[in-house]
Amino acid sequence: MNLLMNKRYEHEQCEKNVQQKWDRELTYAHENNPGPLYSIDTPPPTVSGALHIGHIFSYTQTDIIARYKRMSGYSVFYPFGFDNNGLPTERYVEKKLKIRAHTMQRSEFIKLCLEESHKATNEFKKLWKSMGISADWRSTYSTISDTARKISQESFIRLYNKGYIYRKFEPALYCTTCRTSVAQAELDDIEQPSHFHDVVFKLADGTELIIGTTRPELLASCVALFYHPEDTRYQYLKGKHAIVPIFGHEVPILSDELVDKEKGTGLVMCCTFGDKTDITWFKKHKLPYKQSIGLDGKFTSDSGILAGLKVAEARKVIIEVLKTEGLLGIQKPITHTVNVHERCKKEIEYVALSQWFLNILDHKKQFLKAAEKIAWSPEFMKSRYVNWVENLHWDWCLSRQRFYGVPFPVWHCRDCNEILLADITNLPVDPQEMSYEGPCTKCKSNNIAPDTDVMDTWNTSSLTPYICYALFTGTTDVFNNKVLKEFIPMSMRPQAHDIIRTWAFYTIIKTWIHHDTIPWNDIIISGHVLSDSKEKLSKSKNQKKLIPEVLLQTYSADAIRYWTASGGLGHDIAFSENQLKIGQRLITKLWNAFRFTKEHITSITDPGKQPKYLGALNEWLFHQTSYSFGQYQKHFETHEFSLALDSGEHFFWNDFCDNYLELVKHQLFNPHEYSKDELYATQWTLYIVGLRILQLYAPYLPHITETIYGLIFSSTQHISSIHQTKFNDIQKEHKHPESSREITLVLIVIAQVRKLKTEQQLSLKTPLTTLAILSLNPDTLEILTKHMQLLKGVMQAEAITFKQGKLDIPFLEQVNDQWQAKIEIE
Repeated sequence: MNLLMNKRYEHEQCEKNVQQKWDRELTYAHENNPGPLYSIDTPPPTVSGALHIGHIFSYTQTDIIARYKRMSGYSVFYPFGFDNNGLPTERYVEKKLKIRAHTMQRSEFIKLCLEESHKATNEFKKLWKSMGISADWRSTYSTISDTARKISQESFIRLYNKGYIYRKFEPALYCTTCRTSVAQAELDDIEQPSHFHDVVFKLADGTELIIGTTRPELLASCVALFYHPEDTRYQYLKGKHAIVPIFGHEVPILSDELVDKEKGTGLVMCCTFGDKTDITWFKKHKLPYKQSIGLDGKFTSDSGILAGLKVAEARKVIIEVLKTEGLLGIQKPITHTVNVHERCKKEIEYVALSQWFLNILDHKKQFLKAAEKIAWSPEFMKSRYVNWVENLHWDWCLSRQRFYGVPFPVWHCRDCNEILLADITNLPVDPQEMSYEGPCTKCKSNNIAPDTDVMDTWNTSSLTPYICYALFTGTTDVFNNKVLKEFIPMSMRPQAHDIIRTWAFYTIIKTWIHHDTIPWNDIIISGHVLSDSKEKLSKSKNQKKLIPEVLLQTYSADAIRYWTASGGLGHDIAFSENQLKIGQRLITKLWNAFRFTKEHITSITDPGKQPKYLGALNEWLFHQTSYSFGQYQKHFETHEFSLALDSGEHFFWNDFCDNYLELVKHQLFNPHEYSKDELYATQWTLYIVGLRILQLYAPYLPHITETIYGLIFSSTQHISSIHQTKFNDIQKEHKHPESSREITLVLIVIAQVRKLKTEQQLSLKTPLTTLAILSLNPDTLEILTKHMQLLKGVMQAEAITFKQGKLDIPFLEQVNDQWQAKIEIE
């Protein structure tokens, strides 16, 4: 403890020093922190641009919990992943390099994606380490790595063999902007202005039929008209056909209960495809498939006058033509909800493709039961999951028509359509880069083609517990039953609320299908950081002042971490620079408090040597710190880390700094007036309680607590890092209710005198010649008499008198340049 503490805490150098120490000593390696396993399924951030303060917010909250668990005696396995496969990375690379994937050779584009994602991953890792994230940086993974691809492809093969995965030429959600199919979970709903158009169809005899539609451009793919079977207006149409305007082809007129009699004219057209109802009718009534919109978002060559046009252009053209032909009736402006792709915010189309699907609709009850076995924090977030599962309408489409992702380990026989799977022992494979070994297993043909789609990135991310297991054990054999006993369920999944319907849901699906279990025991849901306009921050928006690297130039990492702890789980929070400033003031206060403490505890070379007698003041402080830690622990066990911080804050600022340090200053600066035992008791208390304070702040402020610990405590604790100390070893319970009552009375007296001095605009150090304390309660006076020396020292009173009585108004008066005070206490 002979190291010097500078007058100011230089956070840039101190943070760099302790981060290097953690790397060098593998402070956070689970094998260096023995105890029961606590495993964290950390969300792999998408490698598609710069991180913003919202990422810092949620990932730091996870780290706070991880640090608490480690100090609670757990062997914390805290891996870190990077999601760098799939559409987000493709779009990032296309935008950064100003290229388009479909104009390049596939292998060349994949090479660029790998290079750019590797660069971004290193930048991400650098930022996380600068924020003090206590992951074991040896245990990192990439969702495009050989291990992740092997696990993802093996999962596919196993689920296909179990009958959960099927391939079908099926209508699917499709984004023509991103040129890929998407899953229901990747859709957002937005309100959008439009028009309801009355379009004139005709029967063969010239009878006009009025159809209401928001999408007249889809007339070329109209395959039927429908009316409700109970709608008396249209019973005469049964068995007849209508002529589609402009395009002239005939379509059957059918009845179906899904028609809303009250909407529009009660007569609707079915196109392939305008919405989900069209798909339902297409399947139910076995209607033909007429494709109007191609995969590039342009109308096909079979669309007549609309061929080659984008949707918006085609709508304008068809409306003008309908007007010219006298086939357009009323146009009513409306606002309606449309589905858009969450990535590009463009409207979704429906096209039929041969694609891979995972059957989830038949197992919704099991997915709901699984959610009941998981502890949700906060509990109300479970309802989002339940609502999502209950309202699912589509099986999970796994196929993506992109380039950079995990390929399906499949070939197809062109002659007999047999599906040919890769051998699990050869995984990972890329069928487009290698031939199938041997002829078709069914017809012996050599006319074999590779599957050209890649997997939905969530199909890999949903396997993160298995990828983490591979990191933990060093094996890729993750689907045997041994994994259940050793690793799954994992302890905790932290994530934001917007991916409950994707990452949480899909991971629950996979562990249930593979092992009939839940993926984790706890799921911790964080909120988002909102901008000044109360919108969710995103990587695509210009928020320069909230760029973490910019903030770190002004504030310490610990101050930013302090702000993250102010947000409760599951709730969005507005960014607060004022909270950063409060955190910075706390760091300064901690440094100054321990600079003061350090010079008075150098004699404590054996903290195990307890004083023979603590004394009431020290017992009071231990009583307070034990109560504070009890509250701290209670809140942490329910993941309410912001409330836990509040309990530690109150103790440090109020009990320790404002009261205890002020009460013992006289003793520390005038040691000749006190016995050696009294001095040692105070010094030992300063040492032990100081260490307790560092432990309370360590999960939140890892850099300054590590720095102070190294300067003052490490040599006597014989443990290298504060973050490897255990609460059970340091936070021993002390209950001293009697001493607590006595010192509380002393503090009431001190508070009254301080208030009187402040009202007179006097320094708190102004001495008193006499202080008279009155009370009607003799027990109160007896207690205060016991603490005469303490009262005189802290208030610099030459004499104190105790009397029974009552005083109407406390006063402080000056007599011949000397101050006298009189107060009353109950």
